[in-house]
Amino acid sequence: MGEDVTEELEYVPGRFIVNRTVRPRLACSGCEAFTQAPLPSRPIERGRPGPGLLAHVLVSKYADHLPLYRQSQIFEREGLDLDRSTLADWVGKSTALLEPLADAIGRHVLAGQAIFADDTPVKMLAPDTGKTATARLWTYGRDERPWGGGAPPASWYRVSPDRKGQHPKDHLAGYRGWMHADGYAGFEDIYRSSDIHEVACMAHVRRKFVDVHRAQGSAIADEAIRRIAQLYAIEKEARGSPPDRRVEIRQAKGAPIFDGLESWMHAQLPTITGKSPLAMAIRYGLTRMKRLRPYLDHGFLELDNNTAERAMRSVAIGRKNYLFVGSQTGGRSAAIAYTPIETAKLNGVDPQGWLVDTLACIPDYKITRVDDLLPWNWSNHAA
Repeated sequence: MGEDVTEELEYVPGRFIVNRTVRPRLACSGCEAFTQAPLPSRPIERGRPGPGLLAHVLVSKYADHLPLYRQSQIFEREGLDLDRSTLADWVGKSTALLEPLADAIGRHVLAGQAIFADDTPVKMLAPDTGKTATARLWTYGRDERPWGGGAPPASWYRVSPDRKGQHPKDHLAGYRGWMHADGYAGFEDIYRSSDIHEVACMAHVRRKFVDVHRAQGSAIADEAIRRIAQLYAIEKEARGSPPDRRVEIRQAKGAPIFDGLESWMHAQLPTITGKSPLAMAIRYGLTRMKRLRPYLDHGFLELDNNTAERAMRSVAIGRKNYLFVGSQTGGRSAAIAYTPIETAKLNGVDPQGWLVDTLACIPDYKITRVDDLLPWNWSNHAA
């Protein structure tokens, strides 16, 4: 008569297990000397957490945006007493282990001929005041997938106590190439005094007109948005093609639209009030258009800086939950943790699985072979 099969999706809470390492002490019957097998290396020396638990804490905070105090509450429901200060200590020691990997990812990013840069504010607790100051988290990205480059995509994060231009100058010391960025004035010294060439961002230009259109319903702003959309349609056509082919498409189809947009903005500016938001948007656009023009001649460049802005999305969501970092050291730990976790996600690698394997083996790993542990080299990637 056959049978009926009904499936039901159920949830079983995560399990905590205790691994016990038993090491007998042996005595030699001839010389009476004692011997014992050495204790296997642990991510945290003489610490309680295994690599799976440490990976879970890091991914929960920096990928799933779950603050440590909430994790502590969740663990308590499972009958485990783990104070937030204990978890913070684990995060600090785990990121210290991951720092060589973050540095290696930074070197990989700065080896690209074009990078993407952005920064965002993060509240940082000021010492002895009980108040917070505004620190900055910087990201530098490399993504060659739009033009078929073979290098793995990566995001490298750095932290600074303020937004002075000296910080990105230090981060990018020794870099030679192109940098997609917004119009932050602190970058100007970098462009003047080094071999870093600027590429502006069309998304920022478009955003100014979108704001004006939403507030005023301006027909001129609407026309600017329509013309910019034409440029993005051409980029969609060129995506995935090699650099020389992208240049051909841009020169044949994009350059006339780009030139037309610039000429059109020049023509509109005298017809509107000089201090209006629309005039400000047009003046900003004209300034950025001059610095965006190199993308037409180089197929490995992009029309916008959205690669860096996407890299900041996790930070923007996370800071709404954890509100602030406790110190400069805490900010540095956050930058180190974001670097491999976000890079793993860019490469389609499960950050939890990769971190478990990496934290288990990194204490005994040779520093000269640290590149073998990078997310895109993970041996379990296919699994």
